[in-house]
Amino acid sequence: MALRFIGIDPNTDEKNCPRVWFDDQKQEFVIQGWKADDALNEEVRSTGPLPDYEAVVRVPARMAQIMREACDAAEHSGVVR
Repeated sequence: MALRFIGIDPNTDEKNCPRVWFDDQKQEFVIQGWKADDALNEEVRSTGPLPDYEAVVRVPARMAQIMREACDAAEHSGVVR
């Protein structure tokens, strides 16, 4: 796996915090965030199934620039045109 670290929640304590990476090899975003609670999972399921092998996580809106950087990394890798 060729994970490229993109960024961390700017309001973090650097111990337990959302982070974003881009996997150059698999051409995927990797996101660490807070686990969704049961209510959010149910709301997500109202729009479609949530298989056991998938998870819903939350990241704060203050990470928008970091998410943009991850999207830029994908574009520069040639996967997004």
